Amino acid sequence: MHTTLAQAAAPATVASSNLILLAGLGVFAILLALFNYGTRAGTIARATWKECLRQPVFSILTAVGVLVVIANMIVPFFAMDDETKMFIDCGLSTILICCLLLAVWTASIAVAEEIEGKTAMTLLSKPINRRQFILGKYFGILQGVLTLLVVLGLVMYVSTYLKFGYDHKEQAKGALEYYVMAEGSSIPKPEPQRLAAANAIIPGLTLILMEAALMAAVSVAISTRLPMLPNMITCFAIFVIGHLTPVLVAAGRFKLVFVQFFANLVATLLPALDNLNMSPAISTGKTIPVQYVALNAVYTVAYVAAAILVAFLLFEDRDLA
Repeated sequence: MHTTLAQAAAPATVASSNLILLAGLGVFAILLALFNYGTRAGTIARATWKECLRQPVFSILTAVGVLVVIANMIVPFFAMDDETKMFIDCGLSTILICCLLLAVWTASIAVAEEIEGKTAMTLLSKPINRRQFILGKYFGILQGVLTLLVVLGLVMYVSTYLKFGYDHKEQAKGALEYYVMAEGSSIPKPEPQRLAAANAIIPGLTLILMEAALMAAVSVAISTRLPMLPNMITCFAIFVIGHLTPVLVAAGRFKLVFVQFFANLVATLLPALDNLNMSPAISTGKTIPVQYVALNAVYTVAYVAAAILVAFLLFEDRDLA
């Protein structure tokens, strides 16, 4: 009896968690809209967002991301019962890479090249100060990343819905309909098992947005002083080390005091990106608690605020002439 109740409650719990996450993302989108149209920095954010969408790199990353997700859905992984798991892991990783590339590339174009090309000096001659310039650029980049994430996320969601049903049939577990008809209703509803598999990626997409937001803030701060190529190299190094910090800290416990100190210093200063990498857990069917996502959201906001403050300091005395 207890097992039956737990199994019945689990889907409801997951569904409520996903609703909370979607509501949180909706509130975030509303706050971005209020920032866009309610502040002076919002004018720069809207212009940066449009510039991001017009860039060839946005179209290229969108096309590549969609093609890779669809190709992974069609081409078999030869993983026996783990086809859908492999597909989800590869799909979320593809979306993450595309979003990070867009964030770092746009930050280099929108901040570093405008400073080098003296365009920033023209903007700052208007009633916009340097802090509003940085804030506008950052939130414009973030909106571009969010747009890409929504497009690729929708493709991934639909693909997962279709992929799960196909793999379910291939594993001789029975065919799943594309939709079901509720008793006494003529309105079709999504097939529950397919829908559950597709809904499982929502926490992963939310954490990808947080990781892209972190790297965008770091890239904006670096762009105030360094041009595109050094910025991209530095961000790549931070990305790699940020995912290795747990390994460094664990290794430092058994080494010299200096190694332990250095590992803890790196773990403190650099973003803890490995905490946001939940693709393997999601692909293996583990549920990501909404509390975990909420705690990472608080961490992301705090770290982004710190990175933007560093950007303010670096840009405050930057010679634009």
